[in-house]
Amino acid sequence: MNSIRSRSDSVRDFVTGRAQFIDDIPLPAGAFHVALGLSEWAHATITSMDLSPVRQAPGVVCVLTAEDVPGNNRCSQLGDDPIFAEQIVEYNGQCLFAVIARSHAAAEHAAQLAVITATPLLSAISIDEATLQQNRLVDPLTVQRGDMSVHTKHQVQGSIHLGGQEHFYMEGQIAAALPEANGEMRIVASTQHPAEVQLLVAAMLGCDATDVIVQCPRLGGGFGGKETQATQIACIAGLAASITGNACKLRLSRHDDMVLTGKRHDMRAHYVVGFDRDGLVSTLRVDLHVRCGFSADLSVAVCTRALLHLDNAYYLPNISFTAHLWRTNTSSATAFRGFGAPQALLVVESALLHVARELQIDSVELRARNFYRSAPADQTPYGMTVTDNILQRITTELLHSSAYTERRRAIALMNAAQPAIKRGIAFCPVKFGISFTQTHLNQAGALVNIYTDGSIQVAHGGTEMGQGLNEKIAAIAARAFGVSSQRFRVAAADTSRVPNASPTAASVSSDLIGRAVENAIVKLRERLIRVAALHHEMPEELCTIEDDCLVAGNLHVPFDQLVRRAYEARVSLSATGYYTTPEIHFDNKAMQGQPFYYFVYGAAVSEVAVDVLTGESRVLRVDILQDVGHSLVPDIDRGQIEGGFMQGLGWLTTESVVWSETGRLLTDGPDTYKIPTSSDMPPTFNVQLAGWSTNKRDTVFLSKGIGEPPLLLAVSVHLAIREAIAAVNPAGALSLSAPASPEAVLHALSP
Repeated sequence: MNSIRSRSDSVRDFVTGRAQFIDDIPLPAGAFHVALGLSEWAHATITSMDLSPVRQAPGVVCVLTAEDVPGNNRCSQLGDDPIFAEQIVEYNGQCLFAVIARSHAAAEHAAQLAVITATPLLSAISIDEATLQQNRLVDPLTVQRGDMSVHTKHQVQGSIHLGGQEHFYMEGQIAAALPEANGEMRIVASTQHPAEVQLLVAAMLGCDATDVIVQCPRLGGGFGGKETQATQIACIAGLAASITGNACKLRLSRHDDMVLTGKRHDMRAHYVVGFDRDGLVSTLRVDLHVRCGFSADLSVAVCTRALLHLDNAYYLPNISFTAHLWRTNTSSATAFRGFGAPQALLVVESALLHVARELQIDSVELRARNFYRSAPADQTPYGMTVTDNILQRITTELLHSSAYTERRRAIALMNAAQPAIKRGIAFCPVKFGISFTQTHLNQAGALVNIYTDGSIQVAHGGTEMGQGLNEKIAAIAARAFGVSSQRFRVAAADTSRVPNASPTAASVSSDLIGRAVENAIVKLRERLIRVAALHHEMPEELCTIEDDCLVAGNLHVPFDQLVRRAYEARVSLSATGYYTTPEIHFDNKAMQGQPFYYFVYGAAVSEVAVDVLTGESRVLRVDILQDVGHSLVPDIDRGQIEGGFMQGLGWLTTESVVWSETGRLLTDGPDTYKIPTSSDMPPTFNVQLAGWSTNKRDTVFLSKGIGEPPLLLAVSVHLAIREAIAAVNPAGALSLSAPASPEAVLHALSP
């Protein structure tokens, strides 16, 4: 299982440059290109829109607005995201019109020529402005348990600002639409949710879902940014193709992509902690104030998951967690890897660090004292029992392998001797719930076809976006069938093959799709074994398939021959599979239930150096011990851990999303928005899989989802920077915002 090589080996294609993305796919001769005209106001009433200069520009075929939409001018299932703004503009960068031209350059040039006037309206850009205006998106969401009025001997409180994050996928938002001769519309979209694109394009065109086929060959990165927000791009491309009767492609420039689409939710959090002299937390109150943008998008779901992760690894007997969702005149905040859990983790870890500072207890010891344990200290605030807790062992092993205690002592001595460079080291545990919190999304289908030459095609509804999903599916299929992975080709996502698929998100795709594929393969194995048993006149229980052969005692029949025999016996060589996650349920109103099938555990120790004169910081060493269950493909899991950690590092140190007071995005390109590069990798980066761990739940081959949990481990870097700051200004360390930019660090260092 360590070296799976299948026909879906995306790694080889990426390295050699043979991997095709949507922009690489040849379009029919004479295909048109689309560009967008975007708003320059945060909130305004459009008084006039003169598009005649746009229509008259060289190469322009036509211009589309909301009036040209034959069906529903909406690109979200909740109905509050217009494809084109109508009379009211709700954020700077909102789409007003689309230009269809004979070349990409002509479309881009023409889109700048519109003459538009508008009357500005009162806007709310920041959380503070939205709070002042009481622009609530929905009523507050709350999780409560116990009695918050219980007496606590000690109490601390604090606030922290958590910034947003741009997805900055390598492949920007893009879609191509091709009208078919039979009246169907084929959409090739860079999306994490082809089924939603299908439904919303159909609603926009005023046709049935069966009239729209959505395909997704692969994504050049998604990270949540293409879960819902790719739909608008696909709708506009589909509308252009429908009106012109010609193939059309819409590829956003990096600038337009950044100003049009949403980011990770930024938040302002306030906490109040009650605890005893030993550091055991008895009460925790947290208020999250969340900038949601102009529409709902996935904000309720994101904030729900944030509330469900505010406990992280700790048993907290009395809690009150509230999320305040504020509507602002900015692009609609959306899904981002971790889906609210990273923000929640930073808040609770900040609160516990504050307690440790107050009591002068080592923060690792304080965290361990508050870990979930046996009943009754194994109940989450939302009523789920933690039955698979392995954090104590992970903590013990990681502290030993990272030499945490010895290095902490050495750092204290260095800090005493070094006035300009201060070091910090910190430990952070993670408990992350795996499943969609919307229960109905926890389902998947698959289609497996065996061809008479013995090759096998697997189709599923997930999207390959660099996370190795197709490699894992090939590994699962090969192991379940008992044949070589070289026989398998994993097909691109296609709504006409596997309908109604859930989005590729929430770290559950290999769980859901893997089980659906396994279910289909079990059916096919049974059919082939039945054929062999009848042909060789032996009991079915004596037959099995392994190493590309039917094996029954001394009998070995090559798989190709077995398949041919089944075909000649008129036995179907095609099967569908289906899977739903068992035992999960959640009441979204009461905020109670079992929203997760299982938890993934991990921990990190990070060491940093901070220049107290400039505020610059550098990560020197990271040690990670991550639970992955029985890994399906260890190299892929290790890559996800390293990549997720670095993406979290960027969110917490270098990536600042900044809007002006008038709502213009100031960080609108790589010159103003700084993601981590290879030079930001820690010189010492030790990643270990907890090879002894397993999954107590009945997942595919006892594996665990691993896409999101490692990002949360980067919180250890933020905590380590705080430890370095504390060597100069202990009070400032507690108020450090995220990201910990040089400016933020200097502010925290100031007395």
